[in-house]
Amino acid sequence: MSLRVVVAAPVSEVDCARVRALEPRVDLVVDHALLPPMRWPADFGGDPSWRRTPEQQRAYEAAIDSADALYGIPDADPSALARAVRANPRLRWVHTMAAGGGAQVKAAGLTADELDRVAFTTSAGVHGGPLAEFAVFGVFAGAKDLPRLNRQQRAREWSGRWTMRQVSELTVLVLGLGGIGRVVAEKLHALGAKVIGTSRREVDVAGVAEVVHPDRLREVASLVDAVVATLPGTSATEHLLDSWFFAALRPGATVVNVGRGSVIDETALIDALGSGQVGFAALDVFETEPLPADSPLWTHENVLVSPHTAALSAAEERRIAELVAANATRLLDGVDLLNRVDTVEFY
Repeated sequence: MSLRVVVAAPVSEVDCARVRALEPRVDLVVDHALLPPMRWPADFGGDPSWRRTPEQQRAYEAAIDSADALYGIPDADPSALARAVRANPRLRWVHTMAAGGGAQVKAAGLTADELDRVAFTTSAGVHGGPLAEFAVFGVFAGAKDLPRLNRQQRAREWSGRWTMRQVSELTVLVLGLGGIGRVVAEKLHALGAKVIGTSRREVDVAGVAEVVHPDRLREVASLVDAVVATLPGTSATEHLLDSWFFAALRPGATVVNVGRGSVIDETALIDALGSGQVGFAALDVFETEPLPADSPLWTHENVLVSPHTAALSAAEERRIAELVAANATRLLDGVDLLNRVDTVEFY
């Protein structure tokens, strides 16, 4: 028994060979001439200025329509995904390159029957280490007054001395204890911080002193010095961090977001930064991306803007290839797939 997997997104030949070696039963089909060039590592959408000829487009779609499974969403485009699902009744599985690939699946507008027929998986967990490091960096930057240090350095100001907060003495709220949140909690706990985590389920996570339901967020907000959001973007998490939440925080708290931009009400965050209720924010994701040029976040001296790049690492493409191979093995052996998208909440 074999599985015909068509590569629908830019993937290196090295990683294609890796998938074939890890799961020889995969018939991996790829034509690199039909895929856009990457502009940087893990640029699975490819160069947006690149275009196929009409003949190339027909060849690309013909390959996709012959697949049992797709390695990547075609052109990272939800409408192209919908076309592929509807044109190919044999399609059984689509792997999305993003950890939050459920949002693309939702945007495809597939019917309940289509969502039931095709399994969708994400690359969740691949980015846990890099994102956790950025989160710890953000917590440290807030504790060590990075904005003030930058401001005084630019002004060549040798001020009087002041006390900096110690991460080992902080209480940090980690929103979401999935693959990313667990690594964040582990690293912060190792540094001596007290970690409170949120989960809808009763879980026991190493390094987490207390797990609370998201309904208790405002109750625990007054206890924390920093907040790290690792949550996916769903209807349940949209604007979870709002004006009420920020008002409940300890004054001067640090806010870090490595999940999805929709989790934070940016207008409320800007107000909280203006009042000093939030002292520092390190943001890798935003409600609108790219971040609009007129957003006050660009110029706020207590905000660090990262252009959704904290997840990238030199090992990302290899880890995704290994995940694809592992799930191909599971599909062939009739075992539940890793990182399957919840087609109700789409995460």
